[in-house]
Amino acid sequence: MKVGITCYPTYGGSGIVATELGMELANRGHHVHFITYANPIRLDPDIPRVYYHEVEVSNYPLFQYPPYCLALASRMAEVAESYDLDLLHVHYAIPHSISAMLAQQMLAATRRLPFITTLHGTDITLVGTDASYFPITKFSIEKSDGISSISEYLRKQTVEVFGVANEIRVIHNFVNCDLYHPDEAKTGAAAYAPAGERLLIHLSNFRPVKRVLDCVRILAEVRKSVPAHLLMVGDGPERPPAAHLARELKVDRHVTFLGKQNHVERLIPLAHVLLMPSELESFGLVALEAMACGVVPVATRVGGVPELITDGEDGFLEAVGDISAQAARVVALLTDDALHYRMRKAGRWNASERFCSEKIIPRYEKYYQDVLKVG
Repeated sequence: MKVGITCYPTYGGSGIVATELGMELANRGHHVHFITYANPIRLDPDIPRVYYHEVEVSNYPLFQYPPYCLALASRMAEVAESYDLDLLHVHYAIPHSISAMLAQQMLAATRRLPFITTLHGTDITLVGTDASYFPITKFSIEKSDGISSISEYLRKQTVEVFGVANEIRVIHNFVNCDLYHPDEAKTGAAAYAPAGERLLIHLSNFRPVKRVLDCVRILAEVRKSVPAHLLMVGDGPERPPAAHLARELKVDRHVTFLGKQNHVERLIPLAHVLLMPSELESFGLVALEAMACGVVPVATRVGGVPELITDGEDGFLEAVGDISAQAARVVALLTDDALHYRMRKAGRWNASERFCSEKIIPRYEKYYQDVLKVG
């Protein structure tokens, strides 16, 4: 098939999933055309059958805000016509879904161009519920030829909040289990923990919903019992407050801020425990990546996370903001080798058996075929 994919080409989960989906599809023989304003960060340009089409937005003095939605729709229509695309697959409803609908209508006189909208989380739970965006979000979702969500939790939220009657197919996030794999020797960990401390890791876009400061508080509690060092991967508005808190709690020497990283698959296996203390996660992609790497997640019992992590078997789930409980779970994992071994093995099995690429990508292919058959 010839598929056009649009996503935010940044470090958010929706862009990462969309990019890796495109690369997996290309490796399976499909032709994938990325249509967005910048090259997606995880896109490997050397993969055959992957193409990138930049969306350029004219910045006329008349426009206080450049009309990206319109420029994107025009580019979608142009690429679909030039390369005879079979369908568009847009990730994150706003504004990609409405742009796809406009592109579809632009070509309606000459051909059918179906589009699928994949819902990822904050496009439904945060942005889409804003009064300014609610009507257009609901409209564009309902006009989609196919709708998928990354968790059953998000499917239910979409139905409850927007009253969408269309079928919403749940297709969970996935991980490349060949790329994300354990490193039993923790090769390279000594660069961050020269004294042999156990490594904790947190990865996010450092937005308030990720509760980044909780990671620093957890580390401070853990260090009362076990020598540990925290790797903070990513960047965003909460990074300066987190650095300030680390100094305040006198653990700044035990925290390394690594900023944005393109190859997290090289960093995650160095750690023993992943911290994911989020206020809300529609799925928790980073927890899945950690489990595939044999790193045990200590997370919060929110959103779609329980669909991925079974508490006490392949990770731990605690209440949002309960620093003591989360820290206690980390201490247990760092001091009980048998417990850590059992849980990391269970996590790797869970990732391999339920969420590896070869398990999930065929479900997207089947959905594409179902949407194309309707026409």
